[in-house]
Amino acid sequence: WKMNGTAASLAELHSLATGLPENPPQVVICPPSTLLFRATDATHGSPIQIGAQDCHAEDAGAYTGDISASMVADSGATHVILGHSERRDAHRETDADVQAKTRAAWAAGLTAIVCIGESEAQRDADQTLDIIGGQLDGSLPEAVDAENTVIAYEPIWAIGTGKVPSIAQIKEVHDFIRTRLISRFGADIGNALPLLYGGSVKATNAVEIFAVENVDGALVGGASLKAADFAPIVAALAQS
Repeated sequence: WKMNGTAASLAELHSLATGLPENPPQVVICPPSTLLFRATDATHGSPIQIGAQDCHAEDAGAYTGDISASMVADSGATHVILGHSERRDAHRETDADVQAKTRAAWAAGLTAIVCIGESEAQRDADQTLDIIGGQLDGSLPEAVDAENTVIAYEPIWAIGTGKVPSIAQIKEVHDFIRTRLISRFGADIGNALPLLYGGSVKATNAVEIFAVENVDGALVGGASLKAADFAPIVAALAQS
């Protein structure tokens, strides 16, 4: 949800829960930290899980304004987004920062949704796979498995812009990520790690994107704010 949402927005969670298909895919909503406790209450008994948008690498301390992984877990949340491009850019988070936060998330029993992605300048300079490979290498600790980590590829130039990479471009990057993960962690773990695509995913393009090999789901931004916009994306994944 990024920096959007107040208590009134929680009504969307109820609408989403009642509109999910039978046997839905995993659905995780990541509201602002101010709504974590209330969001877990609002979704109790439903298939929807709740995640945070970030956490600190330390469990406690003099870090005014930050939230620790244990605090996220204490809210009832099960996931946390780490290394989102907006954090890497605006807050200058490095791969090492993301890796440290990932370890903290695991220690608190959370699933880390680790984000990677290239800028438009890097894409234009034909550096996409180099950037993605470096971020994978630097952001993921060695103890990765399909229970504690999800990988989200989000081309920065497609986030909130309406621009969407071609299906061939999405496939190229997701295939590269899968191969890289298998090479580092072995076939069992590398093939099992969920790979999400993020970047202007909406109901009108979800079916086509989910048909791409090695795309296991989506990291959805603006289209997740309203149940009416998000539910068709969930349905598309359920049918893929």
